[in-house]
Amino acid sequence: MKRGLSVTDPPDLPFRPLVVIELAKDVKAETRDWLVKKIVDKKKDGGCQLLIKSFIISEEEEETIFLVGASPKRLLLGAESLGLVKECEDGYMRPFIYNNRREYTHFIEGDEDFLTMAECQCIIKQDLDNLRARDEKSVPGYPHSKLYPGKSIFRRLQTSGLVIQVFPLHDKEDLKRLTHRWYRQIRVAFQPIDQIRRYFGDTIGLYFGFLEYFTLALIPMALLGVPYYFFAWEDYDKYVVFATLNLVWSTVILEIWKRYCSSMTYRWGTLIMKKEFEEPRPGFHGVLGINPVTGREEPTYSSLRRTLRIYLVSVPFVCGCLYLSIYVMKIYFDLETMALDYDREQQSTFSSLLLYVPSIIYAIVIEIMNRIYKYAAEILTSWENHRLESSYQNHLVLKVLVFNIVNCFSSLFYIAFVMCDLKLLRQSLATLLITSQILNQFVESLLPYWMQKRSNRKIKSKVKTLKLDTEFALLEQIHLEKHMDAYPGTFDDYLELFLLFGYVSLFSCVYPLAAVFAVLNNLTELYSDALKMCRVFKRPFSAPAAGIGVWMLAFETMGIIAVITNCTLLGMSPQVNAMFPDSKMDLILTVAAIECCLEIHWEHPATFLWSPWYMIR
Repeated sequence: MKRGLSVTDPPDLPFRPLVVIELAKDVKAETRDWLVKKIVDKKKDGGCQLLIKSFIISEEEEETIFLVGASPKRLLLGAESLGLVKECEDGYMRPFIYNNRREYTHFIEGDEDFLTMAECQCIIKQDLDNLRARDEKSVPGYPHSKLYPGKSIFRRLQTSGLVIQVFPLHDKEDLKRLTHRWYRQIRVAFQPIDQIRRYFGDTIGLYFGFLEYFTLALIPMALLGVPYYFFAWEDYDKYVVFATLNLVWSTVILEIWKRYCSSMTYRWGTLIMKKEFEEPRPGFHGVLGINPVTGREEPTYSSLRRTLRIYLVSVPFVCGCLYLSIYVMKIYFDLETMALDYDREQQSTFSSLLLYVPSIIYAIVIEIMNRIYKYAAEILTSWENHRLESSYQNHLVLKVLVFNIVNCFSSLFYIAFVMCDLKLLRQSLATLLITSQILNQFVESLLPYWMQKRSNRKIKSKVKTLKLDTEFALLEQIHLEKHMDAYPGTFDDYLELFLLFGYVSLFSCVYPLAAVFAVLNNLTELYSDALKMCRVFKRPFSAPAAGIGVWMLAFETMGIIAVITNCTLLGMSPQVNAMFPDSKMDLILTVAAIECCLEIHWEHPATFLWSPWYMIR
């Protein structure tokens, strides 16, 4: 059965619209005609061989929209060139080959459900990105927008400001079904991960899969933390049992996730999918040269110059920011001392409440510094001029993680191992954790949703004033979606989970309720992130992914730090010290042996791979 359009089509639209291209105002007619010809032309003539329909939204404002789609055969051929992996009738996952299409499970000739809408949009995006100049020296009508053989046409049009944006359309019917099952019903159930992946793609599916897994992995620690907190919370030295649990928990959960992730991505077909040759990122610039691998002419940039920029500018900048973070921490401890002195003098309810003020102020300052630093790190990493998007992301993640670890956790390490004040450690951890969660929920969810609702009301009133001969439903959908903010990606979401993992795995032995607050945060995050994906941001293009990428390494690094931290806390505890009254060296060797045993499990985790949760899910 053929999939119907989810929007009311214009009477003369002979295909399903998948992607929207918005041109800048006053783009010359010859430029529009040339671009349409390039998109429609056959592959052998250097075109995309796609279907396109121009759509004038407003004659007065000269807003031109292109609706882009493709024939079923063209999409299947695109699936082959993209290397999509599908299940065959014999149960094995194999790369899709058009000539062998009848050998694949669920394939029916003429049925458009074999490829998901997200996969179709990804295919069109790849075709548009691979649309390259041949003999053109510049964009027709704009001689200053230079082209050369092999140059991506759409990247040139976007950097020249002639194309405002390219985004995939939502499917209203599919989205309605997804939202009803995903977040409109508040119930105890697993998320529809496969359905999320079919609609938004692998990257988003993996993020929500990891968010769900991490939330469920926190529940045992939360259930143990509640009675531990209420029955032993006054005795700060009795944290040995919980520190031992932290050691095992932080080591095991990441290894179980690797297995579950591999199982999930194999089922999706991305685990065995061949990696596509990575093209230069849009912001990459340099002197024109010949790529020795592809033989195409493209910008080249000296790796020596990039290295000098990293070590002479980026590294000193990061070090300066780390120094500033330590200096702010010093101010925080001065405020803590002032609050403690005032409380000793007054001994009142107000003075007791005032003890929490320095931690709250410090938590707010940490969040502000993290956001300012991330913005500066993005500018700096872009200035380093990395050729590949993966290299850019790796350098950005490294910069951000180093600063966030120092900015968020340095005060806790100082309190734990220098001041040895477990009462202050508990207070600081609780305040930092709860304050950061409240701020993140407001900034990342409530504020964008409120702003988007205001914007939607204005856009709908504007649409009603336009007098056009096109069907209203499609017009309204395009108008609403083109004014939505672009989805910023999963960077901030993974960073938030990384910091939560750090708070729980490092010091929750002195504040067992940390896991409880982390579970509550993740539950609200599940619904707020789902709301953002469906209502606040544009639909992102699907991107094949076989895992959570560099974030897996980040979580593993934090897991190693957690093992070292908890082993050190164990060595400091009175109970463990009482076991070695005569020899501190025996104590140090015992703690080191425990640490080494746990580190071995990072390399040989076979004994931890099966879990009840994995088998249930």
